Amino acid sequence: MNRFDWDDLRFFLAVARAGRLTVAARRLGADHATVSRRITALEDALKAKLFERRPQGYALTEHGERLLAKAETIESEALAAQSEIGGADLALSGTVRIGAPDGFGTFFLAPRIGQLAERYPELEIQLVAMPRLLSLSKREADIAISLNPPKEGKIVARKLADYRLGLYAAPAYLAAHPAIAAPQDLFEHQLIGYIDDLIFTPELDYLDDIAKGLRPRLQSSNLIAQMHATIAGAGLCVLPDFMAAGDPRLVPVLRREVELVRSFWLIVHADLRDVARVRATVDFLVREAKAARAVLMPQDEVEAGAA
Repeated sequence: MNRFDWDDLRFFLAVARAGRLTVAARRLGADHATVSRRITALEDALKAKLFERRPQGYALTEHGERLLAKAETIESEALAAQSEIGGADLALSGTVRIGAPDGFGTFFLAPRIGQLAERYPELEIQLVAMPRLLSLSKREADIAISLNPPKEGKIVARKLADYRLGLYAAPAYLAAHPAIAAPQDLFEHQLIGYIDDLIFTPELDYLDDIAKGLRPRLQSSNLIAQMHATIAGAGLCVLPDFMAAGDPRLVPVLRREVELVRSFWLIVHADLRDVARVRATVDFLVREAKAARAVLMPQDEVEAGAA
């Protein structure tokens, strides 16, 4: 009779969440052969098939679905024990992964995240800045920054900050094209924005808020790519002020007429909210957002117009 090894549950959870051996192995810091062997050992010990092996990946069987709920409960209890009994030093010596939208992660968090690393020398910090929301239930991240609060799931959410967006263009673009006096004039100009079917949250679909029916001719799923196209003079683009305000390569356009405000939400899986390293990171993010309110929601100093 094969002996049940509790540690095999870590491998099971990684495969269940990733759906692929190679991805699970990378997250675990193991090779895929080891992961496969541990899954087989767990199935032998439980005398149950946990996954359907398919060309596109691993899919949970009915037995696997039942084990998933139990395994996640065990994982949650283990994390709580580490935080409550292991002491702050131990709890802050692990890894914390932060998922954030590409613009916020690159322009706001990246320049500040070194302060967190300096404060906790044993803490490994992973910043995933990309245009999609990482899944907390699949443990793709410990903390996620989103543009809206989730409506379901075992999560805890709080508003991190409001931020302001405006319409920007390069001085060279404005000098070479007709003046812009009102939002309706934008239909005669080249707009830069998101690809409709790749917008990962409806809060980013804001061109209709400026003028109904306005659509970008140049499109990218990546906000930083949009910004660089705008700097190069390819057209006008809606950008967060924390990215564009004060950049001498960009000029605000229709500042009074185009004023968009969105919110960042900080989301944590309920099982992790009391884990010391997660709690310390959340506190850091909240402090930084509060201290940078003038950056996220700047007040106009000069009304900018078009050339």
